[in-house]
Amino acid sequence: MYDTVDTKQLWENSLIDIELNISKANFSTWFRNTSIQKIEGGTIYLTVPNQFVKDWLTNKYHKFILKTLRGFASDVRGLEFTIPKDQKSLEEKERGGIKQFSVGPVSELPLENFYINKSDNLNPRYTFETFVVGPFNQLANAAAQVITQKPGIVYNPLFIYGSTGHGKTHLIQAIGNQLKKTGNKKIFYVTSERFAIDYLNSVQEGKANTFKEKYRQYDVLIMDDIQFLSDKEKTQEELFHLFNALYDNNKQIIFSSDKHPNYISGLEDRLKSRFNAGMIADIPEPDHESRIAILKAKIAQNNFMLPDDVIGYISKEVQGNIRELEGVLNSIIFQSQVKGRIPNQNEIKAIIKNSSKPKKSVSAKEVVKKIADFYEISEDSIYEKTRKKDIVKPRQLIMYILREDFGVSYPSIGEKMGGRDHTTVIHSCEKIKRDLKSDSVLEQELDQIRSLL
Repeated sequence: MYDTVDTKQLWENSLIDIELNISKANFSTWFRNTSIQKIEGGTIYLTVPNQFVKDWLTNKYHKFILKTLRGFASDVRGLEFTIPKDQKSLEEKERGGIKQFSVGPVSELPLENFYINKSDNLNPRYTFETFVVGPFNQLANAAAQVITQKPGIVYNPLFIYGSTGHGKTHLIQAIGNQLKKTGNKKIFYVTSERFAIDYLNSVQEGKANTFKEKYRQYDVLIMDDIQFLSDKEKTQEELFHLFNALYDNNKQIIFSSDKHPNYISGLEDRLKSRFNAGMIADIPEPDHESRIAILKAKIAQNNFMLPDDVIGYISKEVQGNIRELEGVLNSIIFQSQVKGRIPNQNEIKAIIKNSSKPKKSVSAKEVVKKIADFYEISEDSIYEKTRKKDIVKPRQLIMYILREDFGVSYPSIGEKMGGRDHTTVIHSCEKIKRDLKSDSVLEQELDQIRSLL
């Protein structure tokens, strides 16, 4: 059995094993500032920085950590997580009531870490260490991590898509910042809009060759919001040739968009084909558990504390957009610093109301328009008495969405869809439900339509 002298070595050995079996982001987030406090009666007492980390490790990693420790000390029987007394005392004060709460200084990055490097356009704050991984973004994060190990070899190109505020820019720049640490890769981040402007300026100034040389020199090209190149034929042509030049030389190419490349209207088929040849991963809306994890991680980064019920309330009220979550949290932190206490429930409600976008109600007419545009058919055809397959499927999806997402009654949907019987609506909804179980393409299309709504 390890005695107290050996506890440091035991934990260092265990951390090496743990790091090899989980993502870098999770390792950095949950195992930083941990150590073995003592071993007593076969139980290891592991010191963790705060209650948030304690709860997360208990729920997510307890068995894994215990198994790892037993690999180095076979007679370990149990594992307990402990919080330093000074930190525990502070948290107990915070839970004890608003009057006892005192706001500490918010942690700040060194001033130079706020500046974007003009040579690569990377924001130094966008790293894997600050990227919170949850069920909603695990696939995208895993693909990004692989690229940092073998850029240009696997998952080339990488295409990340999802609605605004889901963390796409953070993740793709984290790849650049991670590769930047090696110091032997020329990396460049650019928005598609900036790329288009650069190209048009080079043509107007007679410097098209200079433009080509500039973008072909990079080992890693990261292009954000590719959807803005829709219908820009000349810029798309230039991107196509640039893509081929980089790809043929094993240079890593990374793209992001608000939707799957197949559903970006006005995008050339040859570009879609190139995008589909690599790895495509989506970042959907974060689930409730992930939103709580994001909030708690941001709170910990700011040396701040909030009661679990307040965090749960914020997560419930601010859904879908991580930027809105951060905006609400920043407002709460600011008000806490000014007032010297945590805002009460009514004040937090007001902060959420002022900081987040109002929840939009969507009319049946809007749903029809969005889906008709998505499938490139006329709105009028949805209401016609026709059994054409290219009309029936969109019509059934409209009925399904009105029922499942907006809770409209079957008779009301039938009335809105040109006076159809409610049994027709029920049949349509049930058919979409059945098809979704086996049709992955339909599932992707439904996700895209929901993001548009």
